[in-house]
Amino acid sequence: MPLRTLLEPARGGSPAIAPPSAPPTPRAKPHVCFVAPTTWPVLAGDRDIRVVGGAEVQQSMIAPALARRGFRVSMVCLDYGQPDRSEIDGVTVHKIHAPDAGVPVLRFVHPRLTSLWRALERIDADVYYQRTAAAYTGFVAHFCRRHRRGSIYAGASDVDFVPGEQDIRFARDRWIYEWGLRHVDGVIVQNEAQRSTLRRHYGRQGALVPSCYVPPAAARADPAGYVLWAATMRPTKRPEMLLEIARRLPRCRFVMIGGPDPGRREAEYMANVMQAAARLPNVEVKGFVPFVDAERHFDGARVVVNTSLYEGFPNTFLQAWSRGIPTVGFVDTGSRREGLPAYDIVEDASQAAGRIDRLTGDDGAWRAASRDALAHFRESHSIDAVLDLYEREIAAVARVP
Repeated sequence: MPLRTLLEPARGGSPAIAPPSAPPTPRAKPHVCFVAPTTWPVLAGDRDIRVVGGAEVQQSMIAPALARRGFRVSMVCLDYGQPDRSEIDGVTVHKIHAPDAGVPVLRFVHPRLTSLWRALERIDADVYYQRTAAAYTGFVAHFCRRHRRGSIYAGASDVDFVPGEQDIRFARDRWIYEWGLRHVDGVIVQNEAQRSTLRRHYGRQGALVPSCYVPPAAARADPAGYVLWAATMRPTKRPEMLLEIARRLPRCRFVMIGGPDPGRREAEYMANVMQAAARLPNVEVKGFVPFVDAERHFDGARVVVNTSLYEGFPNTFLQAWSRGIPTVGFVDTGSRREGLPAYDIVEDASQAAGRIDRLTGDDGAWRAASRDALAHFRESHSIDAVLDLYEREIAAVARVP
């Protein structure tokens, strides 16, 4: 099937024979649109919609910050029942289809592609930004090439740039994603490993832009607090590894927050984790917690642990470091301070338990690690430092005088 036939909407959306739009009117700063379908619950601080993820958190930080710098900022989100064109922190949110709208198989084209295409045309931005590996990457790239707009794809996981390993269910969607990855104007990566795999597998040079975070005004660490694990309850996050660590450290209190992905199998997986955790008196499982409420759980933590098989860059590290909370992780994000890793990187449960035991039992070691974590956050992940890099990348792809 020709690419044009697959990517352009059928009748009822924008006609395939419509001529390309005229170039955008020059503006002092480009109009940026974030194509972020599942970001509304995080951006709006909604406690009733059970959606939260790293990409959503990052976009809910970056978009309002750009608006505060004088950019006109729009966002495309799914219809969760919010009013169309709602404004949150200077970001105008345009809604497309509801999460489950349409007939299976057919809904790939309508309403999903048709409603997205209409929204992109209606918004008429200069630059369209899309994050996470999905068919949306191809749709946005094709729209921008056809309408002479700038496009940016931002990686959200180390596997985004490894062919066949992307977190994409259908081969069709993976093909569209890879086409988009090759045809967007710019690619943003989170770490050097992503930049290397992007270059090796797709022949593209990525721009390294660190993840950022804006902590609440009263954010703090609790030197007398617990060991916190926060992630979606899925196999790649390895919550079982946290339980194994807890078995080795019965004197430490562990708190786990996070819900399952949608689906019966995912719910069963989480139920099994909770059953195993219930047999450990030093582990408390909170389940799904909206992002707006998750912050208080970080305020009660002394150490934060990440047990994932792979990541892009865990937002939980930023939530921890901004409070001066030391972290222990099984993945190397490439974070360095004075040539040394900015946190404890471990390979197995035994090493992790040893590092956590020291950070929870030795106040001097904890204070030193706390100071280093906070300093690294301020040097590398503050919103102002990262926004300077975003402005550079937006300017590089914006097709305006």
